[in-house]
Amino acid sequence: MPRSYAYLSLEDRRKIDRWHDARMPVLEIAERLGRHRATIHRKLKRNRFVDAELQHLSGYCALNAQSKAEARRAGRRKLIRHRDLRDVVVDRLKTGWMPEQIAGRLRLDGSDLQVSHETIYQFAYSKDGHAIDLWRHLPEYRRRRRGRGRRRTQAHKFSDQLSIKNRPEAVGAREEFGSWEGDLNEFRKEFGPANVTSLVERVSRFTVLLKNGVPKSKPVMEGIISGLSPLPFHARRSITFDRGFEFTASPHLQAGLGVAVWFCDPQAPWQKGTNENTHGRARRYLPRDTEPTALTNRSLAAICQRLNTTPRKCLGYRTRAEVFRERVLAEAATLP
Repeated sequence: MPRSYAYLSLEDRRKIDRWHDARMPVLEIAERLGRHRATIHRKLKRNRFVDAELQHLSGYCALNAQSKAEARRAGRRKLIRHRDLRDVVVDRLKTGWMPEQIAGRLRLDGSDLQVSHETIYQFAYSKDGHAIDLWRHLPEYRRRRRGRGRRRTQAHKFSDQLSIKNRPEAVGAREEFGSWEGDLNEFRKEFGPANVTSLVERVSRFTVLLKNGVPKSKPVMEGIISGLSPLPFHARRSITFDRGFEFTASPHLQAGLGVAVWFCDPQAPWQKGTNENTHGRARRYLPRDTEPTALTNRSLAAICQRLNTTPRKCLGYRTRAEVFRERVLAEAATLP
């Protein structure tokens, strides 16, 4: 079994400081902490504080020892020692690569210097990483890393009957017009809870953006009802969401709009890939550092206009608006 070593915590160092100052033997300190006596001797020697002017203040200080230990560990980090590797990692992060992609590509290329994705995350959240704002280029876009034990659990439940697995095949094959995908465009937390709902029709890729004051589920559903209710029924047959808490009030949406609602599998947003693709295109005009309270319905309508009037290769270089209009009229012509 491989050996492991647990670094002394600040509380351990405070105990050493207190007991050493009371002239407790090193052997007894080691026994109380469950460490080898050589470990305590080494810590007392290498982390000794020396005051050149006031010699009587020299000695072992817990806070000073912790700072020295952290500085030594930081200096041993691979991305500090190897500048070329650090430059590659930083450059790829800034071009949109995720840490897992960087680490995997280095392994695939057989690079002499390789690094794990965990090391990249640790560097990005370190003082050196914060100095160049690397956290801005990470997937979750957080200033501070959230501990694994503190990550939110999904308390809400979604009915298995509404699983995407039960969605008609015609919807998945883009054969049924009027099937939408929905999600929220969120912004930096310091700007408050305001956000934007993005809705995309699967066949035409026609896009609708709606402003929300809060990310609570019922107001989000009411916004969707208000935004899609002017459309004829055959242009709003169903909507597919991920399993975010903001979509738990789907019964309110079904009652108010008369649409079928489907949910992706857990942690599978790629199952609504049309919306994910449009989400990325909309980010050109709605980056995360946008002040959401400054957005108006008119500005969102202008963004939709730009998206919906741009030719798309997947539509034979027709625009979303052209295809949407054609399908609305064609579906209406077939109604009795």
